[in-house]
Amino acid sequence: MALTSTSTSTSTTNIFSLASSQWKRKSPSSPSANVCCKRISSPTALSSAISGPNHRGHGDVSTSVAFNPSGNFDLSLTDDDEDSQKVSPPPPPTEGRFEVILNNETIRCLDLSPVHAIVGNNSITTDELKELQQRTVGFTINYEREDPYDTRELSEIPEIRLWFVRLDAYYPWFPVVLDWRAGELARYAAMLVPHQMSMRMGIVFNPEALELFVMNKAFTVHSWLKQQNVPKPELKTKDMARMLGFGLGDELFDLVEKYPTHPS
Repeated sequence: MALTSTSTSTSTTNIFSLASSQWKRKSPSSPSANVCCKRISSPTALSSAISGPNHRGHGDVSTSVAFNPSGNFDLSLTDDDEDSQKVSPPPPPTEGRFEVILNNETIRCLDLSPVHAIVGNNSITTDELKELQQRTVGFTINYEREDPYDTRELSEIPEIRLWFVRLDAYYPWFPVVLDWRAGELARYAAMLVPHQMSMRMGIVFNPEALELFVMNKAFTVHSWLKQQNVPKPELKTKDMARMLGFGLGDELFDLVEKYPTHPS
């Protein structure tokens, strides 16, 4: 399984830009680790609300997320095909959830203080974790664009994506506490995983990149939940992967337990 890109740049903007020509699959990849990680359906649709003032231009792109495991990543912008699947918007945010509010200055400075104020400095107690999971966390992105004709989605703006990259590096377990039902997990993935925009289906992930992201988060989240003494951490990990369109087999966790990264 390999990820390919047709261009490389040293600038921050180009590194995090999502030019559709950069991420294309020439042919469906051969099955890899299918015993441990299986795509649940074809295609799997993921709901995701893109909060904040999404500036719309000539084409109103649906705020939905779709995963297309067929290997065909060359989607047209308009998706006029009536037979193509259209994903419904997600439910509204969970009532009473914690809200991470971002603005231009927060994003420009890579300031994680809005997250620190909710979850602390990367160290939380068992009771705090329970409260976070019960109330969940979501994002409100109040991003003002310099160009009034800028029609990019929030997940296509390099500065915003870079902020989420830093968040994910500091809190790699953060997907655990997101408001999954309101699409925050899929939205979080969209900030970190290459994708294309589709008028009909919304955001369509690069399949191989999404698979790598899911597996990385599976290992990270499972290990962190064990450290937090959460009962049956594999169940929460499986639920997270399922929300992104993947099923994790028990044998994966058997291997993790049999060959720990830090042997006693």
